[in-house]
Amino acid sequence: MTPIATRASSLTPSLTLAIDAKAKKLKAEGVDVCGFGAGEPDFDTPQHIKDAAAAALAGGFTKYTASSGLPELRAAIAEKLQKENGLDYKASQVIVNCGAKHSCYNVVIATCNPGDEVIIPAPYWLSYPEMVKLAEATPVIVPTSEANGFKLTPDQFRDAMTPATKMIILNSPSNPTGAVYTKEEMLALAEVAIEEEILMLSDEIYEKLTYDGTPHVSLASLSPEINNLTITVNGFSKAFAMTGWRLGYIAAPEPIASAIDAIQSHSTSNPTSFAQKGAIAALKGDQNFIGEMLKAFAERREYIYNRLAGIPGVTCVKPMGAFYVLPNISSFGLGSAEFCGRLLDEQKVACVPGVAFGSDAHIRLSYACSMENITKGLDRLAAFCAGLRG
Repeated sequence: MTPIATRASSLTPSLTLAIDAKAKKLKAEGVDVCGFGAGEPDFDTPQHIKDAAAAALAGGFTKYTASSGLPELRAAIAEKLQKENGLDYKASQVIVNCGAKHSCYNVVIATCNPGDEVIIPAPYWLSYPEMVKLAEATPVIVPTSEANGFKLTPDQFRDAMTPATKMIILNSPSNPTGAVYTKEEMLALAEVAIEEEILMLSDEIYEKLTYDGTPHVSLASLSPEINNLTITVNGFSKAFAMTGWRLGYIAAPEPIASAIDAIQSHSTSNPTSFAQKGAIAALKGDQNFIGEMLKAFAERREYIYNRLAGIPGVTCVKPMGAFYVLPNISSFGLGSAEFCGRLLDEQKVACVPGVAFGSDAHIRLSYACSMENITKGLDRLAAFCAGLRG
């Protein structure tokens, strides 16, 4: 008799974290590795945010809070959502979680039953299908096309639906593609969901990181009917360079918010007390840091896209948001895992195989790293590709 539950034994470990761990191990051994794996800004958390958390620690703010988060933080998030996203949520509809990954997991666990189906456009963030499996529901993967910027179409959505469909997961801006849905595209997808009352998880963690004037659209803002079916997920990791703080949040219809609060009360309890004080400072303090970070990402994006597009055998869709690019390497005749494995072994460049995101034809590079790392890494990638072409 195996001691491991089926729901755990069926999971695939995170390739993103595995590649990052291997690259860090090589670096610790003194190897000059160019890492494109980790999805976290290479900027420090702004000082006023760190100061607020440090002051909370110094003041003894180290005890339990409500499992759903500090009332003042939930109110600040509700205010932010109203002002920036056009979303009218009461503080009671906001639940603070231990990172946006935890937020997504809580949403799936709170809404999906065994036998339910969840539609996930591919390429997708690699944890979505695994979360669905943990809920003993079934991920339904729908491949998207480079031709339309890796965006799901209403027809694809409709074709993938069955009587068992419970939810669709949308991530805009997207990890790993950088795709950003327009208002019209969001509306068209939401109209399909409304027809069959399909729930929509809208993961908006990269909302602050869009380029060329591309606007971010919050799905739940488009109509009351859409709002009633949408659970909005966001957090502090990307916009405020707070990845290690582990603070995310959901905003949802009351019954779903209450269910997530109950689940959290029996799993993690509250998010870290003093980290929540930092989050309040992030929302209420100076926001100029975000613009400075975005400017740096925009410069790196332009450079990395142009360099990749110039490598014979590589094709690439220009990302409009987040800080990833997903080049197509299928012309070299290697699967993405073998491609990335050889690239790390031969050129000491760490990328993530696209198979982890539902597309073996691609690899993912994060440009949330220094320009020096990007330049050196792309030189090595170009040399590697040239060697494959002979």
